[in-house]
Amino acid sequence: MGQIRRQTVLSSLSTYFGFGIGALNTYLFVHKGVTHFTPEEYGLTRIFTDVGQMIYAFGSLGVASVLYKFYPYYKDHLARKDNDLLTWALVLSMIGFLAVLVAGWWFEPLIVRKFSARSLLFVVYYKWVFPFGLGYLLFTVLEAFAVAVRQSVVSTFMREGLVRLFVLVMILPYLFNWISFDTFIKLFALQYLAVALALLLYLSRQGLVAFTFRVSKVTCRFRKKIASMLSLVYGGVVIQIVAQAFDGVLIAALVNLKFAGIYTFLLYIANIIQVPQRSVQSVTIPHLAQAWKDKDMGRINRIYHRTSINLLILSSTLFCLIWLCTPDAFAVFPIQEDYKQGLNVILLLGLARIIDAGMGVNSQIIGTSVYWRFEFFTGVLLLSLRIPLNIILIKAYGITGSAVADMFSLVVYNCIRLVFLARRFGMQPFTYKTLLALVFAAGAFILTYWVCSPLHGWVAIGAKILMFTVLYGVLAFRLTPDAYGILPAPLKRWLQ
Repeated sequence: MGQIRRQTVLSSLSTYFGFGIGALNTYLFVHKGVTHFTPEEYGLTRIFTDVGQMIYAFGSLGVASVLYKFYPYYKDHLARKDNDLLTWALVLSMIGFLAVLVAGWWFEPLIVRKFSARSLLFVVYYKWVFPFGLGYLLFTVLEAFAVAVRQSVVSTFMREGLVRLFVLVMILPYLFNWISFDTFIKLFALQYLAVALALLLYLSRQGLVAFTFRVSKVTCRFRKKIASMLSLVYGGVVIQIVAQAFDGVLIAALVNLKFAGIYTFLLYIANIIQVPQRSVQSVTIPHLAQAWKDKDMGRINRIYHRTSINLLILSSTLFCLIWLCTPDAFAVFPIQEDYKQGLNVILLLGLARIIDAGMGVNSQIIGTSVYWRFEFFTGVLLLSLRIPLNIILIKAYGITGSAVADMFSLVVYNCIRLVFLARRFGMQPFTYKTLLALVFAAGAFILTYWVCSPLHGWVAIGAKILMFTVLYGVLAFRLTPDAYGILPAPLKRWLQ
C-alpha cells in the first residue's frame, strides 16, 4: 500500500490544486460585478461538459478499459517500440468520433426543436460542442494510457489543474472586456484539445509512447478477448457516462439553461467531496490489474478495505465542513442572488457522494477482473433508474428532483456491486471502524455546530474548519494505518 498511498497523496494534492483553481473559476462565473457571466452563460459551459462526456462515451468505443486491463500483458511480452496498444486505441477512438460527428449533424434539427424555447444559447453554439468533445475524447484515452503506465499523478494534474488554469486564462480577459462571450466560449471549446496535446508531449518526452501500425503478437493473441471486452464495455461506458451527464442536459431541456447553471454551481460544491475518491481510483487501477493477473486476492482485499475506510473518512470530513460552512460562505461572498438557493440540493448530492466513496474501489475491482461484464449490467440498471427518475422528478421538483434521482440511483447501484463482490469473492469493505468513522463524524459535527453557532461570517468559517478538523482528525486518524504514513514523526508520537 505504500506506493499506492504515496501516489494517492500526490494525486490528491494535484486534484486539490485543481479544485482551488476551479473554486476561483466558479466564483468568477457566479460573482456580481460590472461585467459578469449570467446563469445562462454559466449553464452553457455545463452543457458543453456534459455533451463532451457523452461524445467521449459514444466515440471511445470502450478503449480506456482495454488499456487498463491489457497493458500489463503488452508490457510483459513486448518491447516498448513494438507496443501497438495505444495506436489502435486512438485509431478506434477516431473512428468512433467520426460516427458521432455524423450523428450530430443528422440530429441537429431535433436539437434545435427541443432546446430553442428554453435554452436558445445552446442552439447557437451547438456546433462547438464537437471540438470540445474531440479534445475530451483524446485526452481521456491518453489519460487511461498514462494511468496504465503509472503516470497517474501527471495525468491527474493535467485533468484537475491544467484544464482549470486554461479556463481561468480565458475568464479573466472576458471580465476585463478584452474579449466577447462569443470568443470566450469558442476558446472554451478548445481547452481539452490543448491539454491532450500537452499530455501527449509529456508521455513522448518520457519515452512512454511509440506509435506503430504493425499488429503485434499480443494483439493477435488477445484480439478475440479485446473485441469481446470492447463490445460489452463500450455499452457500459455509454450507459455510465450518459447516466452521470444527462441531468444537466435534461434540466436545460425541461426547465431552462439558467437552472442548469445554478445546478452546476451546487454540483461543483458537492463534487469537492469526490476529490480523494477520484485520486484513489486512478492510482489503484494498475495495481488491481496486476494483482488480478498475479491472482493475488489478498492484495485486492487489502486495497478494498483500506480504500473504503480512507475514502469514508475523507468524504465525511469534506461533507461536514461544506455543510457547516456553506451558509456563512453564501452570506459573505458577493455572488448573484440566483445562486443563493439549494442547500437541500447540496445535502442530497453530498450524502450520495459519501455513500459512493465509502464503498471503496468496488467498480475498479470488478472492472479489472474477469467479471468486467458485470459492470455493463449494473450500468444498464443505473441508466434505467436514473434517466426516468430524472425526467419525472425534474418535472415535479426542478433541480431538487435531479439530486434525489442522483442519490437513489447511486445507492441501488453500489449495493448491487457490494453484494456481487461479497457473494463471488467473499469480499466486503466494512468493519466496525466503518461505523466508528460515521459516529465520530456526527459527534464532531454536532459539537462544532453547537459551539460555533453564535459566530458569523469569516470568523465562523475559520472556527468551524479548525474545530471540526481537529476533533474528527484526532479520532478518525486512529481508524486507518494509512494516516500515520503521511504524518511527521512528532505528530505520530503525540497521536499514539
